[in-house]
Amino acid sequence: MKTLRMIFNTADDDRWVLSLRYPKDDITAAEVETAMQTIVDNDVFVSGPVSIAGAEIVDRTVTELL
Repeated sequence: MKTLRMIFNTADDDRWVLSLRYPKDDITAAEVETAMQTIVDNDVFVSGPVSIAGAEIVDRTVTELL
């Protein structure tokens, strides 16, 4: 399973992470940056992000044993 992790800085120098499962396979850095900047600019979360710190795609494979 792939997860898009968008990492932001907060006003009190902490990290704030928004994780979204199943990002599209061909998502670009520009698309992610635009989405993240929109979140910052519109102040949609209480005590939320004030700037972009980074983003990453995490690819995790689970093998069921039983």
